[in-house]
Amino acid sequence: MTIYFTEDHEWIAVEGKTGTVGITDHAQEQLGDITFIELPEKDSDFGKGDSAAVVDSVKAASDVYTPVSGTITEVNGALEDEPELVNSDAEGDGWLFKVALSDPSELEGLMDEDAYKKFLESL
Repeated sequence: MTIYFTEDHEWIAVEGKTGTVGITDHAQEQLGDITFIELPEKDSDFGKGDSAAVVDSVKAASDVYTPVSGTITEVNGALEDEPELVNSDAEGDGWLFKVALSDPSELEGLMDEDAYKKFLESL
């Protein structure tokens, strides 16, 4: 499994032709306590960079963008009752949705973990 990061603070863990998407630990720290998550509909299609979900917190509402184009294959239903999972495990159990990649070459423009850490240092 390979994990990539975006400048908008999403991560995508790719296994085969499926990517699991969430927000980074840095993003959840900036948002504060998460109170609600609007997830995309299963089987909906998104282009790279489209807003697919919304994370509401005590500080702000924030769009979550799809790092790649594809079709939503699964959403994390546990977040309906426990949106705080994103605060406690943003890059694990707090994942938001899974997407079937329609163009795996789009991953080439994303950062690996080291590049993302350097990007955070530049903020």
